[in-house]
Amino acid sequence: MADANANADPSGEGVISKKALKKQQKEAEKAAKKAERQAQKASEADVVEEDDYAKDRYGIPRMVQSHEKPDRKLVKVDTLTSALADQTVWIRARLHTSRGKGKQCFVVLRQQQFTIQGILNVNDTISKAMVKFTCGVSKESIVDVEGTVAVVGQKIESCTQQDVELRIQRFYVISQSLPRLPLQIEDASRPKGDEEEGGQAPTVNQDTRLDNRILDLRTPTNQAIFRLEGGVCQLFRDSLRKRDFVEIHTPKIISAASEGGANVFTVSYFKTNAFLAQSPQLYKQMAISADFNKVFTVGAVFRAEDSNTHRHLTEFVGLDLEMAFDYHYHEVLDVIGGMFNDIFRGLRDLFATEIATVNKQFPAEPFKFLDPPLRLEYLEGVKMLKEAGVEMGEEDDLSTPNEKLLGRLVRAKYDTDFYILDKYPLAVRPFYTMPDPTNPKYSNSYDMFMRGEEILSGAQRIHDPEYLSERAKHHEIDLETIKSYIDSFRFGAPPHGGGGIGMERVCMLYLGLDNIRKTSLFPRDPKRLTP
Repeated sequence: MADANANADPSGEGVISKKALKKQQKEAEKAAKKAERQAQKASEADVVEEDDYAKDRYGIPRMVQSHEKPDRKLVKVDTLTSALADQTVWIRARLHTSRGKGKQCFVVLRQQQFTIQGILNVNDTISKAMVKFTCGVSKESIVDVEGTVAVVGQKIESCTQQDVELRIQRFYVISQSLPRLPLQIEDASRPKGDEEEGGQAPTVNQDTRLDNRILDLRTPTNQAIFRLEGGVCQLFRDSLRKRDFVEIHTPKIISAASEGGANVFTVSYFKTNAFLAQSPQLYKQMAISADFNKVFTVGAVFRAEDSNTHRHLTEFVGLDLEMAFDYHYHEVLDVIGGMFNDIFRGLRDLFATEIATVNKQFPAEPFKFLDPPLRLEYLEGVKMLKEAGVEMGEEDDLSTPNEKLLGRLVRAKYDTDFYILDKYPLAVRPFYTMPDPTNPKYSNSYDMFMRGEEILSGAQRIHDPEYLSERAKHHEIDLETIKSYIDSFRFGAPPHGGGGIGMERVCMLYLGLDNIRKTSLFPRDPKRLTP
């Protein structure tokens, strides 16, 4: 006879139903199978550990805490060419991609904008476990790889090092990346319009890029952009230093708006308020009055303008210069024009690799310039626009569309992307601009353009305090608000002029890019304050 308590609930609360009993049995069987699988995996792992003859050739070594300095030289990916064929090298790079195929694993290793293909084959020294491990490493991990440089029969079009690949012998993970990334580097590097089988390949939009800027900056294009941008600053400095300019550093926290108007950022300053500098204008001019003669500065400039355009930022890097001249402000124009040509030549000659890298993702016509630079008077520009059908007065300021149109007209007529427009109407320039001595409707001021967009605005400054006061009154400016500015010229000041340049805008236009956020490392605009 069956035991009456066979189906008793172990909790003591009653008899278990047949359905519940069946469920219990299934769960017990499931647990037993799971335990068996785990035991089998553990057993297999032990066998693999025992039999893995390559176990010392791969893995995750202890964290680099400066325990030792191994006698190992890491080489750069861009130096790996056929000249190093059959040589064994070590590189440290990011794992760009990996793909398993049978007993092989293909990887692409990336170092800034340079990439090389690597391959592992199961053989006497490379085990299946090593190949499996390599295929499982997450993208963007930093790895140390030893391999032999091998010349390939067919160019590897997907890598910068197209004539060689790396036959990998050792593979160690130095820093692991998360397995799931908010964006893929391949997608962020892909030109728009490139297609895969079955449709358009994914690309990454601007907000996603900027929200994940650390990853975005790793793309070969961005690596190239910001190396070239560093070149702009270096060439700016070098060009002016050889002309006896002195680099100065001006305050960024100031007591009054440097450009006048309301477009300033106010900051708390102890028991009062201060402002972030819109320009180093006042301090450049004070340095000239202090007999430095020729000065330049590279630093942050802040503009509290609610402009959400392709070319405006609320914080950008200003390349500013100011110089005393002898008799005519065209002495200043000659220096600035020559300085820009030095930059353009330097970028062309020293950054050809970076320019080519950017052009792969963002194609653009090569930047053209004349030596000496083309210089037009404002009325000549107006005449060209009128001949093209634009209706405007001779003293009207140029609108952005008219600037771009004039740029196209100048390119077509003079074959240059850079030009200087001189003698602007006085009415559209700041109060401190020196009027033209022969035509009071115009001024000793100028703008400079790249691909039809303004990249410098400058002028001869009024250096006489009484005349400066007169011009300020004409602009209905309260003299008390600019007293310190006017007073800076009361101890004697030489005639001088200069200009201010937006570094990110120069880089954007030289490369023919469509948005200034592409040339700002961590852009700030009215809608973005992070990261």
